[in-house]
Formats: sequence, structure tokens, C-alpha cells
Amino acid sequence: MPILKSYGACLRESSFQFPRSHRIDNYKRRNVKWRSPQAAIIPDFHLPMRSFEVKNRTSAEDIKALRLITAIKTPCLPDGRFDLEAYDDLVNMQIENGAEGVIVGGTTGEGQLMSWDEHIMLIGHTVNCFGGSVKVIGNTGSNSTREAIHATEQGFAVGMHAALHINPYYGKTSLEGLVSHFNSVLPMGPTIIYNVPSRTGQDIPPRVVNTVAQSPNLAGIKECVGNDRIEQYTGNGIVVWSGNDDQCHDARWSHGATGVISVTSNLVPGLMHELMFNGKNASLNAKLLPLIQWLFEEPNPIGVNTALAQLGVVRPVFRLPYVPLPLEKRVKFVELVNEIGRENFVGEKDVQVLDDDDFILVGRY
Repeated sequence: MPILKSYGACLRESSFQFPRSHRIDNYKRRNVKWRSPQAAIIPDFHLPMRSFEVKNRTSAEDIKALRLITAIKTPCLPDGRFDLEAYDDLVNMQIENGAEGVIVGGTTGEGQLMSWDEHIMLIGHTVNCFGGSVKVIGNTGSNSTREAIHATEQGFAVGMHAALHINPYYGKTSLEGLVSHFNSVLPMGPTIIYNVPSRTGQDIPPRVVNTVAQSPNLAGIKECVGNDRIEQYTGNGIVVWSGNDDQCHDARWSHGATGVISVTSNLVPGLMHELMFNGKNASLNAKLLPLIQWLFEEPNPIGVNTALAQLGVVRPVFRLPYVPLPLEKRVKFVELVNEIGRENFVGEKDVQVLDDDDFILVGRY
């Protein structure tokens, strides 16, 4: 052990010498005003763009033009892993029926139950398979600005066309904090801000949106407060998508919304396309309202997960804490499908009422 011995001897022989204070130094220290230390921040310093990111680079103007965006469901296998085969089929059904964009890993897609590795992988997979046919908007928001920055860097690096950002939830922050949070991620690329106070516990008021709207990368707002708020924005030239399926028809045709970011389009993309593209259609809207109300009787994505399983489009697997709707509501869904017409729903299998034992609940995934 000669090397270790010599190293130890070196440590014993050496000693740290701290500089001795002099009276004049103490005098100077007492008479200098204290100043707050400046953090080592490099403005807008992000990962360099990869070639694939450059290839798929999309302008905010391209995102602003989207009328039907589906908040896509993420199917799972019995062991809790992603069922990418079912996922690809579901995305294909959206594209074939006119959806122009998909939100990957949003609330409907259960991004809140994903690791960031899963999250970014799914965004990259969606871009790789469907990025030429549909705009891929990755939900890379977080209540932690650090995580939101990192995930958004990664999302754009794997080729997503735009980011979806929620305001910090649970811990929340001040209005100035909201502005700083959004301004930390907006320089990276086209961004949709998502306002859903029922989930975050905090409204994003117009004052904040009008401030961050100075960024050319703000594509618009997904707004869940209501159509009066939507009209307030659209009147000032800010693009808005309705976040409430039950209000989206009126939002689109009476309040200036560009379109909808929809949960219901997972099930009936063709009818939602018609609702957003073909002008006012009060009768179609009325026809869909019972289905929409059924979908949101329990917190999303419980309803859409149950519905897609009964349509035979995805396996009846739930990542906890989500569990299927109770039997009487599952029966009601079959009735709704028959009333609206099975041909209008995704998938080709007959709709069926699943038993409790048919569902698999996964706690470790």
C-alpha cells in the first residue's frame, strides 16, 4: 500500500492556513453595505436544438390554427406498462377522423401518473410515428419550474411541436411567480398555457396572460373558466381553446374560440370534428351533451377510461388511484352509444357492459 501511505503522509504533513484578519480589513467590512448575492443565471439558456427538433420545428402560428386537439388517452397493459399498440391505433383513429393535434401525457393521458422517462418516451414515440400527420403537443408542465424547464427541453429535443403548461399547483405561487414560471419555459418553443382552477386551486387571471402574451411563442390558452373569459381573450386577439367539452360548441361559434382541446373526441372524433368545423349545429351539440355529462360525472379520466374499455379499444386496465365507473354507469354508457350510434364511436367491436372482475387495477407501475 505504498501509494496510500504516501498520500496519508502528505495529508498529515500538510495543513490548511487560513488568512489572518487585519484591523484595517475589519474596518472595511464594517463600513461596506450588504448587497444581495446575484444568482448565476444565463437568460434563455437551454439545450441546443437537435437535428430532429429542427426538422419538426413548428411556429406558434401553426399551432394557433388548430381547431380540434384531442387530449389522448394512454392505454396500459395488465402489468401497468404502456400498451403502445392500442395507443397507436387510438391515435390513428383520431387522425383518420380529422383531429389536427394530440396532447400527449395530459390529464386525460394520465401524465400525472407517469415518470418523466415514460413521459418523454411517449412524446418521442408519438412524434416518430405520427408527427407528419398530426401536431404533437407534449404536456411538459409541472408545479416545479425546474422540472418544467427540463421536461420541456427534452420534449422539444425529441421533436414535439408545442408544449402544454399548467400553472404551479398545490403549493401555488403569487401572480408575479406565475409570470416568472411561464417566462422560464416560453423561450423554448410554441406553448399553450392551461388554466383549470378546479385542479390547480388557482386561477390564471387575464393580467398574467396579457403579460406573458408578449412572447411570440405563446400559441394560446386552454381555458376552463368559461365562455365569458374566453371572449375576454379573443376580443384582445389571444387564441383560446375551450377546455370544457360541454361549452365548446358555443365557445367556438359564439365567443371566438379557435376550437377545443377535447376528451370526448377520444370516443367520437368524427362528431367532434363536425362540431368544430361545420358551423353552428345546435342539434348535434344537444345530441352529444348527455355523453359529455356522463364522461365528467367523476373526475377525468375515469369516464373515458371506462368507455374505451367497454368499446373494446383498450384493455380494461386502470393505474391507481383511478378505478372504473360503477356498474349502473357502465350500463348507462351502452345506452348512450346505442342512442348516438355505434358507428360514430371509435373501434369496431360491439360495445358491452364489463363486469367488475373484468377490470385490472394496478398499484405498482
